Amino acid sequence: MASAGAGTSSSDKKQVPTIDADQAHALLSSGHGYIDVRMREDFDKGHAPGAHNVPYYLSVTPQGKEKNPQFEEEVAALYGKDDVFIVGCNTGNRSRFAITDLLNAGFKNAMNLQGGYRSFLQSANQQPAQQQ
Repeated sequence: MASAGAGTSSSDKKQVPTIDADQAHALLSSGHGYIDVRMREDFDKGHAPGAHNVPYYLSVTPQGKEKNPQFEEEVAALYGKDDVFIVGCNTGNRSRFAITDLLNAGFKNAMNLQGGYRSFLQSANQQPAQQQ
C-alpha cells in the first residue's frame, strides 16, 4: 500500500481513502456522486458526468492560495456525512487536501480520485464500450 507521502502533516489523523479511475467509473455508474474541487474555469472546460463543482481554492496566485472558507458547508449541502462520493481535482493533489478536511469535518465515505480528472479521462478512453 502506498504511503500518505510527503506533504502530509501530523494533524492528518486519518489515512486518505483513495480509489483509482476504474473504480471511480464503476462508482459513478452505480449512482454515487462526484465533487470536483477545481476552480470554476477548469471545471467548465470538462468534468466527470454528473459532477458537482465545489472549488477547494477560490484563487491561486503567485502570492498564495485562498482556500474556500465555505468548502465543507457547500459539500454538506450536496451530500450527507455517511454518503459515498468521489472527490477529484486535476491530478489528485488538491483533492487529497480536500478529503482530509472532509474527514475531519465528519464525512465518513469520501474518496480521493488518484490521479484526478486526468486519470479519469485516460481510463475512460481505455474502457471498451459497455452494453446497456
